[in-house]
Amino acid sequence: MSRRLPLLAATLALAAWPSLGRADAPAGRAFTAQDLVTLERVADPHLSPDGRTVVYSQRSTDLDANKGVQSLWEVAADGATPAVKLAVSAGGASHPRWSPDGKAIYFLSNRSGSSQVWRTDAAGQTATQVTRLPLDVGEFRLTPDGRGLVVALSVFPDCPTLACTVERKAAKAAGKAHGVTYDRLFIRHWDSWADGTRNHLFAVSMEAADRARDLMPGFDGDSPGQPFGDDDDFALSPDGREVTFSARVAGKTEPWSTNFDLWAVPLDASRPPVNLTPDNKAEDVGPTYSPDGTKLAWRAMKRPGFEADRFGVMVRDLKTGQTREVDAAFDRSADRIAWTADGKALLLTAGDTGTERLFRLDPATGAVRPLTTGGHVEAFDQAGKTLVIARNSLAAPTDLYRLADKGGLVPLTHANDAALSGVAMSPFEPFTFAGWNGETVHGYVMRPHGWQPGKAYPTAFIIHGGPQGSFGDGWSYRWNPQTYAGRGYAVVFIDFHGSTGYGQAFTDTISGHWGDRPLEDLQKGWAAAQAKYSWIDGDRACALGASYGGYMIYWIAGNWSKPWKCLVDHDGVYDTRFNGTATEELWFSEWENDHATPYGDPAAYERFNPADHVADWQVPMLVVHSARDYRVTLDQGVAAFTMLQRKGIESRFLFFPDENHWVLKPANSLQWHATVEDWLKAHIGTEPR
Repeated sequence: MSRRLPLLAATLALAAWPSLGRADAPAGRAFTAQDLVTLERVADPHLSPDGRTVVYSQRSTDLDANKGVQSLWEVAADGATPAVKLAVSAGGASHPRWSPDGKAIYFLSNRSGSSQVWRTDAAGQTATQVTRLPLDVGEFRLTPDGRGLVVALSVFPDCPTLACTVERKAAKAAGKAHGVTYDRLFIRHWDSWADGTRNHLFAVSMEAADRARDLMPGFDGDSPGQPFGDDDDFALSPDGREVTFSARVAGKTEPWSTNFDLWAVPLDASRPPVNLTPDNKAEDVGPTYSPDGTKLAWRAMKRPGFEADRFGVMVRDLKTGQTREVDAAFDRSADRIAWTADGKALLLTAGDTGTERLFRLDPATGAVRPLTTGGHVEAFDQAGKTLVIARNSLAAPTDLYRLADKGGLVPLTHANDAALSGVAMSPFEPFTFAGWNGETVHGYVMRPHGWQPGKAYPTAFIIHGGPQGSFGDGWSYRWNPQTYAGRGYAVVFIDFHGSTGYGQAFTDTISGHWGDRPLEDLQKGWAAAQAKYSWIDGDRACALGASYGGYMIYWIAGNWSKPWKCLVDHDGVYDTRFNGTATEELWFSEWENDHATPYGDPAAYERFNPADHVADWQVPMLVVHSARDYRVTLDQGVAAFTMLQRKGIESRFLFFPDENHWVLKPANSLQWHATVEDWLKAHIGTEPR
């Protein structure tokens, strides 16, 4: 395949961006945080085997109950009829999956008091409980013949039965002493403390769905992986005889290892799992069998210890064992893959120049062809010749679309049309400039609501996290530029060196360089945006960021404070050396600090340590942190706020005792937005001049 393809893909993606050339502002009211929090959230589309009907999940927000409520919906794949909510949703329902014959839909529900697999007919009228297991079912897949399930349960790996796990948990809960001892890491991960359980896969027969057979007995690891694994972590062979799953053996190296392997095990558990990828010490994930069962594809990284390495697509001939990377010339990282219905190609999503696109990959030639332009493809599914995607953009939340035979998108759902009918989404466009090392860097701007020519608007300068991430043409329920534009702010965001979707070499440049290369890009991007867009008021600007973006806010406070009237930090790293000892996923901290440990090379952690530059802090700062954030621990935010107060700098601390690295609860999200908006209003106002 030609190495020019990624350049072509980037060109097509840029062509899909809107232009800010029009002088008139769209009519309608401003988009608000209240709108954001209460929008319907469409996800997880699955086509019926005949390709005629899509079943999917939709999350509504119950503000009174302060939670999201999941339901199941159906829509015709031809878009001829409106989507309908299934009656079985009344008891709570998610994770819909069609039976192989298309006559039934299986789903997860806790209506019986625990999360179990349920079944309904294709019309979704009545619900029948399928599994009656003593533990919650986390994920599941149907066997190809429809006579069984593979389910994920959280168990103690040394327990020979489910009853053993249940009894051990009950004994612990009944005890009066609550101390816990550990002799290895993880002791906590993401937002929960380790309790000794592991996600294991179990085989369940439809005829005896109150019993389950452990396919990973004694396995010291998780499948699906924690904390964000799902049913993409395991696959069943088309003949139903084998399960292949992705898992990392924990041992005592789990916090600094990214060595996920693929493991194959018979569905009857007649032998232990066999490691299919022992030679690759980096990450192997996302197994998927070809429809005829002759090939296995998966995504693989090459560099151990690096979680942001490029995912290449691997294909193994299961008869000969021959394995090769089939997209080696495609300089994008595959996020999800699946075989086409005819088995002749693979579909994959990948970040590409500020977008997340769907591609078709020919494994025989390595040719990659883009199927979508612009926006963010969150999910896809195919049955026969019908292909549907879940897609969003900076201008719209997720809806489902069918890819038309001759190109283009046919809208299938309109989940938020009524709620947004009077809302004017703010227009946006990309721009480029010469950043670090003279290389092209992409930035993005969004006009404020009510924009008028000749006016200059206070500006929100938003910095993305990761740091190997991207702020581009995609919808977010946490950091959404539309909420700032809706309050009257111009918005600028830069995909600095280290961002994803611009080639792996671009992504690699940030490791070991958190404070210099991306800072140079941000500085040059800020200057370029002001030079190109006269409606950006550079004298009234606030910089905001979370996670790595929060780190950069602390770094900016001591190294680039002049442009800013205020700063907002959310869950940022204040002290890189201490964070290297307090965080849970050590592989990340060690890779990003020149592959060093805090004790082996302290200087690597001090090179770009914001805590060393507090003497130069002077800009008012809002600090936000949460108690259950174990990726960047609460002490980071507390320490930063303490120093701000000690120095007499105007500052405020917003603390969430019940959130993790993200703010997820509806009421908390509304409070977060209100606090941030008040901070910006107090320091840069909302009116143009």
